[in-house]
Amino acid sequence: MKGITARQQEVLDFISSYTKDNEYPPTVREIGEHFSISLRAVQDHIAALQKKGFLSQSQKRSRSIRVLDGQGSHAPFMAKVPMLGTVAAGKPLLCEENLDGYVNLTEPFVRPGKSYFALRVRGTSMINAGILEGDLAIIEQSSTAVDGQIVVAVLDDAITLKRFYRESERVRLQPENPAFQAIYCQDVRIVGTLANIVRTY
Repeated sequence: MKGITARQQEVLDFISSYTKDNEYPPTVREIGEHFSISLRAVQDHIAALQKKGFLSQSQKRSRSIRVLDGQGSHAPFMAKVPMLGTVAAGKPLLCEENLDGYVNLTEPFVRPGKSYFALRVRGTSMINAGILEGDLAIIEQSSTAVDGQIVVAVLDDAITLKRFYRESERVRLQPENPAFQAIYCQDVRIVGTLANIVRTY
C-alpha cells in the first residue's frame, strides 16, 4: 500500500472521525467545507485515497465513502439504534415511551444517512409476512408510506405493526394472519416503515 500525503491523511482522519461521531460518513461537500477547498479538490483526494486502498466509495449512493482497514477490507457501517418499547403485532397496546436501551447494528440491517429505531414484536398478527413473536423489528423513521408497506402506526396512545393501505376515505392497517381483523381508521400517524427483522435463536 502506497503512502499518502499530509493533506490526504487529514482528509482520511476527518472522514473517519466524522463517521464515528455521526454514525454516517460525510458528503463530498461537507469535506470541502471543512477544509475550505473545492469539490474537485476533495474528489481528487478521495480518488487518490481509493487508489491507495484507504477508501471505498459508491458513485450511485450518497454518503457512501468508507474508510478501509489496513487489509483493504470494508470497515462495516454501524449504528446505535434505540429500542423503543414493544410493538403489538396483534392489536394495538399502549406504547411505552421510555427508552429500553440500544442495539448496535451493521449493514445491511441499517444504512448510512437513515434514522432507525427498534421494536420487539409481540403477537402473531404478522406471521404470514414472516414476522414472529419475539423478533426485533428494525424501523426506518418515516412519516409517510406507500400502499403495501409494513408500517409502525400510532393510534391514540398505542402502536401497531401492520401493512398499510390507503382507501378512499380511510386507512386500512392489514394484518398478515387471517385470524386477525383489519384496523380501519381515518386518523393515523405513521412513525416508520419496516426495514429489517432481526431474529435470534
